[in-house]
Amino acid sequence: MSNVLHEVENFEDYLRIIKDEISIKRPYYRGQEKRVQDGYTLWPSLARYEYLKKKSPTELTQIEKRTLTTFANHVIGHVNHIPPDEWGMLALAQHHGLPTRFMDWTTNPLVALYFATRNTKKDKDGTLMDSAVYVLIQQPDNYSDLKNQQEKSDLEADDEEDTSQTTDGDPYSQYGIDGESEPDSYDDEDESSDSSVKKKSLNYASSFTPFDITANVIYEPPHVSQRIRTQDVVLLACFNPLTPLEEKDYLEIVIKADAHESIRKRLDLYGVFDKQLFPDLDGMAKWLKFHEFECQNGEDE
Repeated sequence: MSNVLHEVENFEDYLRIIKDEISIKRPYYRGQEKRVQDGYTLWPSLARYEYLKKKSPTELTQIEKRTLTTFANHVIGHVNHIPPDEWGMLALAQHHGLPTRFMDWTTNPLVALYFATRNTKKDKDGTLMDSAVYVLIQQPDNYSDLKNQQEKSDLEADDEEDTSQTTDGDPYSQYGIDGESEPDSYDDEDESSDSSVKKKSLNYASSFTPFDITANVIYEPPHVSQRIRTQDVVLLACFNPLTPLEEKDYLEIVIKADAHESIRKRLDLYGVFDKQLFPDLDGMAKWLKFHEFECQNGEDE
């Protein structure tokens, strides 16, 4: 079964598909100037380096952690806010071009359409190539939800331990009265049993990093730059970063090459273009370049 949802011939086609044919609760979009079948594989930037595929998972994780540590050591003095954990630090590294296990997606379908049509690629024969917007249908867990579950689990584990020490049927047992031993003289088996819940929770908390996940996770990064905010960026943390997403995990909306020019003009009209999505001098220059040199003097078709 093909995962191609539709072929878009114009801007209105795209809007109709997004409105009427995407029934996913939390859709995430990714625009690409080339389709997967033309060589733009859906995987993180880390997977572009062939030598990494010869590494074991442990070796790969060591390389990722070492690289992130070096990056983090140089962050101070360059940003106003230091990310509080490895998720935030890795997102910052991704934003500045470091290869990571994160993939850029967006919650805004028009932003994805911009990235799919801003530049029209040509094949080796000079023929204009179709592009694509991909819709993630995998529905991965959200980092915030997992973090809240973790914190709740930690609190419940703490409460369980406190309760077990004071409500065992003997109000004097905690003082070692009536032949009961002191708390620190419990045998090894009882100690292991009483603390197992909390130890498991603490181990999970310490390993809740992008490098220890066992399934893909959606992470909404802090707004370390205006670009992240204006592009409605979300990051897909890939637990197996050297393997492409499976076809069953996404839908493909093909954007025909002949429609790119008219779509670019419509996106510009609706404020989804260079200077809005890249609110800096680079974005302004790209927008001005489009209007003065690429847009046929700005005349609409």
